[in-house]
Amino acid sequence: ETTQSFVRTGSLSGGTEGGMTTGELLVVRAAMKPLATLNKPTLPTVDVITKEAGVSFKERTDVTAVPAMGVVGETMVALVLAAEAQRKFGGDSVAEFVRNAISAKESTQQAL
Repeated sequence: ETTQSFVRTGSLSGGTEGGMTTGELLVVRAAMKPLATLNKPTLPTVDVITKEAGVSFKERTDVTAVPAMGVVGETMVALVLAAEAQRKFGGDSVAEFVRNAISAKESTQQAL
């Protein structure tokens, strides 16, 4: 016996629809602002030790922050997903959380 079901031909929503997962891989797109840099020492400043006025040094930041952004992005996605899972399944203990998650999965499978 063959069970027929609806199948998506693509995942333009990134794996979520209406705040719920579609069961497909989640796709996260991220962006970051350019790194701050001072090419010319023109910013007025003060030496905190001598109290004399001066100008800023020419400053160069990291050439790329992509590796660091990957770590921060992955951590933030994990935190957001954990918060949403906690909101959905609740519980006062890990055991209760797991029981609620398993129950939700079983009821979803029965509905299909």
